[in-house]
Amino acid sequence: MIRRLLRPLLDPYRRYRNARMIHAVRVSLGLLATIALTTGINLPHGEWASVTMLVVIGGLQHHGNIGKKAAERAIGTLIGAGVGLLIVAQQAWLGMPWLTYFAMSVVCGFFSYHAIGKGGYTALLSAITVFIVAGHGDNAVTDGLWRGVDILIGIALALAFSFALPLYAVFSWRYNLAEALRDCATVYGRIINGQSVTADEHLKLMGRLNTVMVQLRSLMPSVSKEVKISMTELDAIQRNLRMCISTLEILGNTRPDATDPVAMADLQTSLKVEHRQVRVQLIGMARALKSGATQRLSRPGDAPDASLDARVYSALDGYRLLTRQLAANISDMRQRLAKTAPRWNI
Repeated sequence: MIRRLLRPLLDPYRRYRNARMIHAVRVSLGLLATIALTTGINLPHGEWASVTMLVVIGGLQHHGNIGKKAAERAIGTLIGAGVGLLIVAQQAWLGMPWLTYFAMSVVCGFFSYHAIGKGGYTALLSAITVFIVAGHGDNAVTDGLWRGVDILIGIALALAFSFALPLYAVFSWRYNLAEALRDCATVYGRIINGQSVTADEHLKLMGRLNTVMVQLRSLMPSVSKEVKISMTELDAIQRNLRMCISTLEILGNTRPDATDPVAMADLQTSLKVEHRQVRVQLIGMARALKSGATQRLSRPGDAPDASLDARVYSALDGYRLLTRQLAANISDMRQRLAKTAPRWNI
């Protein structure tokens, strides 16, 4: 009974489809926790705990980058709080506003120098937190300390909620890859069946494939951290997909005239095995990625002879060679996915 109720939360595909909603609920619950804690024990300036919660995890969704990013933001917040307290303390001790303004300007200039480049967000957040804690240097030391405490509470709760029902980048990677492979199968079907490659539907499919390529590339660092697949291996799979899409574009533009029934019939006969192999493997990989039934990837298939040394006497020979190269590339991709399946199938 409990398992049935929790199935929507435990099923990877449902979590992927509802990732934004899950993230929004998680952040909302985190904010309620900060409000309840700070108001429950009557902490001054408790709103800064809620602000810190939003800053640390509000824009972070995938588990693969949440640890690093949350740590960077927490470090920046702590550094800024420490510097802010020092500025408040020296203002209370020396009572020279011009020195305080000069010190704050120099400190924030230093942080801004480091805000451009690696670790830039940490530096920028440090500068912002200086003003949160110190104001213009005229905040009381006790106010600065309480704000520092509120920031620490916000960081602790943010890190705790960031690991509640984590949304893995590998979910987005595998399901987007599955959709891309299905689109490749659709495009290939249009090509071999003589459908127009200049029609809006065909161009829309190719545009969607190119968009997914960019999305998959951006997910790779997080996926590598989450499931311990090397970037080299992920790059190889990405290269297989890129070659598949590029070959489909070339095939669409070098396909024999669909109005020539003799040429089309000849190609359908001579490439019957390759046509079936390409479609079956593309759909099989998509289903394995989506369902987690990785045994589909282990089914042996005959790799076609796609040597670049093969002689090309005509446009039809070039088309046949490209088709066999496409089938060989897809077979290589299937083997790579089968090899890494124990890691990405979580």
